[in-house]
Amino acid sequence: MVKVKEYFDIKYGVNLEFSNIEKDPRGIPFVARTEKNNGVVGRVKLIEGINPNPANTISVAGGGSVMSSFLQKEFYYSGRDLYYLTPRIELNEKEILFYCMCLKANAFRYSYGRQANKTLGEINIPAIQQIPKWVNMVLYPEYPKEKPVIKEQMELKTKKWHWFYIKDLFNIEKGERIVKLNRNKGKIPLITATSENNGVVDFLSYDDFKETKKCFKDKITIDMFFNVFYHDYNFFCDDNVHILISKFERNNKYISLFLTIILKKLQNKYSYGRQLRLSRIVSDKIKLPVGKDGEPDWQFMENYIKSLAYSSNL
Repeated sequence: MVKVKEYFDIKYGVNLEFSNIEKDPRGIPFVARTEKNNGVVGRVKLIEGINPNPANTISVAGGGSVMSSFLQKEFYYSGRDLYYLTPRIELNEKEILFYCMCLKANAFRYSYGRQANKTLGEINIPAIQQIPKWVNMVLYPEYPKEKPVIKEQMELKTKKWHWFYIKDLFNIEKGERIVKLNRNKGKIPLITATSENNGVVDFLSYDDFKETKKCFKDKITIDMFFNVFYHDYNFFCDDNVHILISKFERNNKYISLFLTIILKKLQNKYSYGRQLRLSRIVSDKIKLPVGKDGEPDWQFMENYIKSLAYSSNL
């Protein structure tokens, strides 16, 4: 075993407040003390005079979700109590990821609010000769391509926005009850009221329900707790879910994803046990970017999603 400080240079990251930095979907990652999403809480614009943390380093949370450790392949800004580790010896990517897991495994040492700021370098980790052979034999899936569909940068604040009733944009249908005892396993997703897994809780046999239940595709759903998802595949849904069927002719996955994000802004209205009902949603409004005619600018919405990093994977 060796100490962390023998294999890595340990430095305190750039100490910035995420809320005070201008956001930019094409900017650099902002890494905070979270155990989710590789530590990334958003993307921000570069700040003149403030150098980001270097790429290909390990970010380690000294507080918060303490010892959450991730390989950062881009240069990045960071929040408080965030350290970055630069290898002092030659390591490949798989070996660095192995050491990330070794660091995370020490989180138990810092329970009850104890931080890792003073003792991070003293933690014992396996020497390079002790790394199991399987580490370099594991096949990792390729990272999604960061490339956007279009290179043009789109700015939301340059557009005029108007309010529109949801009922004027969509026909709204309620899902149908599907009794659990009647379900047989299949390949068609079942959507119900949940904030996880895009609303999918099961996979049903299409043949069992094709004559009695509606099967949808390329639709947005909103459940009773106002969890909003877009589905570009065939699906069934139960009676805890409403399906939005567009009234406008121009519709595709990019526009649907834009609208999904906008619709999610209404979720706070249905917090504290207030559930969505058809009688309520017909009076709800959302704000959309408009063209010179005052109508929704569908082309702008489509291009905005296409301009985002990773949109080529959609």
